[in-house]
Amino acid sequence: MTGKNPEGKVHAGTSGWAYVGWKPRFYPATISSAKFLSYYATHLNSVEVNYTFRNQVSRKLFAKWIAATPADFKFAVKAHQAITHIKRLRRAARQTSKFLNSVEPLREAGKLGPVLFQLPPHLKCDLVLLEDFLDTLRPEIRTAMEFRHPSWFVDDVYERLGRANVAFCQAESDKLETPDVVTADFCYLRFRKAKYSSGARKVISHRVTESAHRGDVFAYFKHGDTPEGALYAEHLLKLAGAHLPIER
Repeated sequence: MTGKNPEGKVHAGTSGWAYVGWKPRFYPATISSAKFLSYYATHLNSVEVNYTFRNQVSRKLFAKWIAATPADFKFAVKAHQAITHIKRLRRAARQTSKFLNSVEPLREAGKLGPVLFQLPPHLKCDLVLLEDFLDTLRPEIRTAMEFRHPSWFVDDVYERLGRANVAFCQAESDKLETPDVVTADFCYLRFRKAKYSSGARKVISHRVTESAHRGDVFAYFKHGDTPEGALYAEHLLKLAGAHLPIER
């Protein structure tokens, strides 16, 4: 690993930052929770926000997040459950438009990463449903889709995502691993296992670096009460040669 920057930029982090249990191995023992995000952003350059899955974030809260992070920090946001789990993508144009409009403060600040639409595990492949949904998206907003039923892992799905420049989310967990397929000009990776050996982390680093030769990469480790995910992401950024701001 040379540490040279590839063609695309590597963005790495975890799915959240507000965890007291990350003290003292990631957060300093004396830091207040109000300063978690600003500290997080000196060590990692992106975060996946799960809060948006069940809540609508106010402009005031977005403004706080924007102010707490450096200019090139990216927030990937999980789409609201009303779209993916209640409507299950069907006739969800109004809800999708409302959600995408709600994250406009991040986009205006240059801090919006991809929007992740995570489908329920029992929702099976429906190409017509997928095509109709893709037509509701805004091309200026990067979008990724996470399919959790194996019936979606077919060429017809990849082709439709490719036409729309929507990323096929490559996710791995103890229950399911998705194929290594790229359908957009960026990659979206989710590493959901609780533990990764040093050997596994080397494989991940190589995978991320190779993916970055095709474009930007957004990679997120599982959040939790222990800081392993944050430490894994920090190490990944170091191997990728990412430049982070000095600690404020």
